[in-house]
Amino acid sequence: MTTPIIVALDHASAAHALDLARRLSPSLCRVKVGKELFTRCGPELVENLHRLGFEVFLDLKFHDIPNTVAGAVRAAADLGVWMVNVHASGGSRMMSAAVAAISGMARRPLLIGVTVLTSMSDQDLLEVGCSASPGEQVMRLAALAADSGLDGVVCSALEASALRRAQGDNFCLVTPGIRLAGDESSDQRRVATPAAALAAGSDYLVIGRSITAAADPLAALQRVSEQLVLPA
Repeated sequence: MTTPIIVALDHASAAHALDLARRLSPSLCRVKVGKELFTRCGPELVENLHRLGFEVFLDLKFHDIPNTVAGAVRAAADLGVWMVNVHASGGSRMMSAAVAAISGMARRPLLIGVTVLTSMSDQDLLEVGCSASPGEQVMRLAALAADSGLDGVVCSALEASALRRAQGDNFCLVTPGIRLAGDESSDQRRVATPAAALAAGSDYLVIGRSITAAADPLAALQRVSEQLVLPA
């Protein structure tokens, strides 16, 4: 599969999430399962999405002591997910433990670090004691993630070009906050269109309401796909 599109299944029930998934196509996208949906529905939902042919990004943003995060990442790998993430702010020991937990696995998921949430502004970072700008903090945490052996990071499109220059072509960049032209930014602060994010260097685009809230989600997904030059 070469599509960069990841559709966020931000629903509160398995029935709604699976109904939406059936209206999409695994040939055009992967799907993301986040905290609320996984907490309500558990591993069975991921297994059902696999049966529908979808690769799953398990977006639980693990952040805990190294041993606990290592165990959680290993459990996600055992579930067969395509991608899983941890908070880079958990530090190098935590990230290195997560990497070690899945090294050598036959079906190793991509392990991605969360840098600065796309909902956060300079003021939000100041409130938690960080005087760096979001862009500066993203660069710092991405370098730490790379040094710890992670496959890439979650970042906004605004930081993607600088990260691509700093970390090279083999470092995976996953960009949420993707909105189609004319869409509201909603609770995201640092947003971009799909084409702009790819042009900036993003590898994967997490798209939610622009597809999931459309009257015809598959048609919306197809429109996004047609706008992008997909990798060969």
